[in-house]
Amino acid sequence: MPHSGTGAIRMFQAIPTPHHPVASAEVVVLIPTPLRIRCAGEATLALAATDVRSLLESLEQRYPALYRCICDETGAVRRHINLFVNRHHIRDREGLETRLVSGDHITIMTAVSGG
Repeated sequence: MPHSGTGAIRMFQAIPTPHHPVASAEVVVLIPTPLRIRCAGEATLALAATDVRSLLESLEQRYPALYRCICDETGAVRRHINLFVNRHHIRDREGLETRLVSGDHITIMTAVSGG
């Protein structure tokens, strides 16, 4: 199978240096229905971020009520919240350091319990 080389370019572009910092990626954040009241009813938010941590920092600045539903006072993601980058849970990747690329979809899922 031929290799197009785009993966190598993408990896190279994601490595920051003092002279060439990583550019922010345009990503889409999917907001679950119960949390939409915290961001003016929006179902999706378009934000720029380099990784999940910077995405959460952007949420904290632009939508503080939504951020407080996702993160606790220490900045950690709350236990009942699950964050996915595309189809992968951040826990199975690099956590808050998970790199983002333009076009990524970040899904916020709240835990559901019952009895």
